[in-house]
Amino acid sequence: MQDKRQELLDLRAKSKEGGGIKRIEAQHAKGKLTARERIFFLLDEGSFQEMGALVQHRSNLFGLDQQKILGDGVITGYGTVNGRLIYVFAQDFTVLGGSLAEAHAEKIVKLMDLAMKNGAPLIGLNDSGGARIQEGVVSLGGYSDIFYRNVQASGVIPQLSAMMGPCAGGAVYSPALTDFIMMVEDTSYMFVTGPNVVKTVTHEEVTAEELGGANTHATKSGVTHLTYPNEIALIEGLKKLLSYVPQNCDEDAPSLPYSGGDETRMVLKDIVPDNANQPYDMKEVIEGTIDDNSFFEVHKDFAENMIVGFARLAGKSIGIVANQPAYLAGVLDIQASQKGARFVRFCDAFNIPLLVFEDVPGFLPGTDQEWNGIITNGAKLLYAFSEATVPRITVITRKAYGGAYCVMNSKQIGADMNFAWPSAEIAVMGAKGAAEIIFKRDIQGAKDPAVELAEKEAEYAEEFANPYKAASRGYIDEVILPEETRSLLIRAFKMLENKAQQLPKKKHGNMPL
Repeated sequence: MQDKRQELLDLRAKSKEGGGIKRIEAQHAKGKLTARERIFFLLDEGSFQEMGALVQHRSNLFGLDQQKILGDGVITGYGTVNGRLIYVFAQDFTVLGGSLAEAHAEKIVKLMDLAMKNGAPLIGLNDSGGARIQEGVVSLGGYSDIFYRNVQASGVIPQLSAMMGPCAGGAVYSPALTDFIMMVEDTSYMFVTGPNVVKTVTHEEVTAEELGGANTHATKSGVTHLTYPNEIALIEGLKKLLSYVPQNCDEDAPSLPYSGGDETRMVLKDIVPDNANQPYDMKEVIEGTIDDNSFFEVHKDFAENMIVGFARLAGKSIGIVANQPAYLAGVLDIQASQKGARFVRFCDAFNIPLLVFEDVPGFLPGTDQEWNGIITNGAKLLYAFSEATVPRITVITRKAYGGAYCVMNSKQIGADMNFAWPSAEIAVMGAKGAAEIIFKRDIQGAKDPAVELAEKEAEYAEEFANPYKAASRGYIDEVILPEETRSLLIRAFKMLENKAQQLPKKKHGNMPL
């Protein structure tokens, strides 16, 4: 036992030195740790206090009376991560496939109730074959008990789900109800119906990895927010995510010590190209504004035209939402709207201020978008921003066109401070499209329509392809130099740190779902 403990300590040291190891040693089948090893790597050394270690299942049907194992396939308890209290359960696939039934569920439910009462994050390390068939409807009732508490805890405490193995059938809905889902590449998967059922019903040939693997959910469905090459890397990611979020909805996120200095960032000065149609990487703007190496991107591979993630500004945790002009010109579409709305609502629920970087030419046109509900999905982002009461600041770096201008945290939907760079263009639409509509008759009647269009386009651009018209109406609080962005944001968030805003009294709103 002592040798095993030393082995784990050595592995923990290696993971810290290398920022995560590529593969766990060969003794861990398929690179998987045991349930107890996962808890060991997650929690501060010596802090874990187990609960319910002697619990056994109560069924004697179908041979279960010969398979009574202490703990009933799930380890539950509490401990600390970097000195902060958390509650954790880890399903053990080696015990009845980690299947969930009455006693197993009761242990998790008890843990969830404690987490809510004591205001501390809940982490689920999921590795289960699903409901225990031998216990019948009791297993389904156990899942329902957990789902109900996921909803009750939503917005009260952070809930994080780490998929360490399979998660199928009704079991997927508990992680889906939590705030963030993480998956391990090649060894974890999630789906409502597995490959065999899919083949039987639809005659599609698909592997478990293709149907519900980490890459599939990170790029196609957006179900998972973060993926990692191995379990050690995922656990380190869990710890990092926890460092940006508060213990519960009544607390502020933890801050790091920060000594101010010259906050000018000349790297921002020439990021935006002179040609309005030329792309640039908004992540360079983000990195040039925030504290060094503090950006923790979420949903990186899903809806890449929208960037969301956590960062620190002067040591304080903030949430960032940004258009990405380097991908699809930064347009808003169905997936980008969903991605942004979900992140905004999490930050608002847990008192994390929001910073928006805007460069958006509008919503993506096309029958695919219209038929699949860009109207209601775009409205989700609008709703999320309008509902948010945390400090909210927008910086318009270039384009802010049409309805997308309104949606991306405009002054009119409750943003506290709105800044614009001199390169900003704030208008109903681009100059060319606007000129074709406004000056249609002049262009058609001209001797050379192309020349006339170019002249009218330039005329419209001179009038609206700048931030000063909006600033004159108070829609923009200040037009700022790019290199001054960081210092002004630090001051603005400092000014807003005691913001207190209450929504109208109601049971709840009716979000466009």
